Amino acid sequence: MELLRSLAITGTEEVLSISGLILLLAAAWGGDKASRVISIAAVAVLTVCAVLTVPALCQAAMGPGVVAWNGQFSGDAFAAFGKLLIYAGAAVTLIVAPAFFERSNAMRAEFPLLVLFAAMGMGMMVSATDMLALYIGLELNSLAAYVMAAFLRSDERSAEAGLKYFVLGSLASGILLYGVSLTYGFTGSTSFAGIHAALAGPLSMGATFGIVFVLAGLAFKVSAAPFHMWTPDVYEGAPTPVTTFFATAPKVAALALLMRVSLFAFGAQPGAWQQIVIFVALLSIVIGALGAIGQDNIKRLLAYSSINNVGFMLIGLACANQAGAAAMLVYLAIYVAMSVAGFVAVLMLRDADGAPVESIAAMAGLSKTRPMLALALAAVMFSLAGIPPLFGFWGKFVVFQAAVQANLLSLAAIGIAASVIGAFYYIKVVKVMYFDEATDVVTGESDMAQRVLLFVSVVAISPLGWLVTKPLGVLAGNAAAALFHIA
Repeated sequence: MELLRSLAITGTEEVLSISGLILLLAAAWGGDKASRVISIAAVAVLTVCAVLTVPALCQAAMGPGVVAWNGQFSGDAFAAFGKLLIYAGAAVTLIVAPAFFERSNAMRAEFPLLVLFAAMGMGMMVSATDMLALYIGLELNSLAAYVMAAFLRSDERSAEAGLKYFVLGSLASGILLYGVSLTYGFTGSTSFAGIHAALAGPLSMGATFGIVFVLAGLAFKVSAAPFHMWTPDVYEGAPTPVTTFFATAPKVAALALLMRVSLFAFGAQPGAWQQIVIFVALLSIVIGALGAIGQDNIKRLLAYSSINNVGFMLIGLACANQAGAAAMLVYLAIYVAMSVAGFVAVLMLRDADGAPVESIAAMAGLSKTRPMLALALAAVMFSLAGIPPLFGFWGKFVVFQAAVQANLLSLAAIGIAASVIGAFYYIKVVKVMYFDEATDVVTGESDMAQRVLLFVSVVAISPLGWLVTKPLGVLAGNAAAALFHIA
C-alpha cells in the first residue's frame, strides 16, 4: 500500500518520464521532421499533468497521504501551486519555439524532450522534502537547461551562453552540495523534517555554515545578487524561446525550492538566514535597477528586470511567516504572466527578413508601425514597474504589506523607494516606442500562436487581472499554509 500511495503522489513525474521516453523513441524514428508533432504531444502531456495536479491544491503538507518515498517527496498544495506555474511556462515555450527555430532551420525533435525532462526535474524540486531528492531534481533540470541555452549551435552567442551557464551552474551545484554535506554532518539527517527537528535546539557553527552555503547555491539558481552574473549573458545569448523558459518555469522551481528549504528545513532557525535573505533582496533590487538603466538590448534589460523582481519576491521570504510566503507566491504567479507577455512580445520583434530585433533603439516609433505590439509591450513595462492599475502593482503591494506586518518597515520603505527609481528604465522603453522618430525596422509578420499568447498574457496583467485577486490569494494562502503544516 505504501508503494501504491507513493506512486500515486508522484503521478505527474511518472507521466512526464514515461511520455518523455516514448517521445524520445518517436524522435529517433521520425527525425527532425516530426519535431512539430512531438512539440504538440509534449504540450498535451503538460496539460494532462496540470489537470492531475489540480486536486492537490487543497492538500496540507506532511499530512496523511501527502508524503511519498519515506518522506523524500511531498504532494502538498505548495508543490501543486508551483507545478501549475511550471507546466504553464514549459507549455508556452513549446508553443512559441517551432516558429522561431524553423526560420533558421534549427528546430530539432530533441527540444521538446529537453523541456519535458526539465519539467520533470522542476516538479521534483518543488516537491522535494529531502536534500537528496532536491539535488536530483535540480540537476535534472539544470542539465537540460545547459543544452537548451546552447541550442543554436551555429550562433556564437548561444554557444557562449551555454558554456557560461554550464561553468557557473556547476560551481553553484558544488557550493550547494558542500552546504548539504555540512548540514547533514551537523544535523545527522538529509530529510527536511529531520533537519528542522535537529535545528530546534542550539545552532552550531557548522550548521550555520551549512545553511549559508545551501542558500548561496540556491541564490544562484534564482539569479539573485550577488550570484546574478550569469543572467544577463545567458538571457541575451540563449534563443528567445529558451530565455522565455528560463524566465518562467525554472524561476518558479528555484524560488519554490528556496522557500521550502528556508521555511521548512531551516524554519526552526529563522534568525540564521533571515538577515542573509534581507541582504540578498536589497542587493538584487539595487543591482537589478541600476544594471538595467544602461542596457540597449531588450533581453538584457529584461534579465536585469528579473534580478530586480527576484529581490522584491525575496522580501516576502524575509518575513519568515505564512503571510510573507503567500505574498511571495502571488507575486510569483503575476511575474510569470508578465514574463510570458514580455518575451512573447520580444519574439514578435522582427525585421522584414524575419531576423530578430533586440535593440531598444530599433524599436523607435513602434507605436506607429506596430501599434498593438507597442501597446502590449507598454502594458508589460508598466506592469513590471508596478504602476497601477496594471496587475503587477498588486504583486508588489502584497509583498510590501507582508513586510510591514512583519515589522520590516525599513525593508519595505527601501523596496518602495527602489521600485520608484527602477521605473525609469521601463518608462524609457515606452518613451522610445511612442515618442522617438520611427525607424521602420520592426516590420516582420508574427506567428498566430504568438499573437494569441500575447493577447492572453496581456489581458492577465491588465486591470482585468484584478478579477482573480481573491482566488489567487486563496490558492497562494493554501500553498503557503502547507509549508507551515509540519506535523
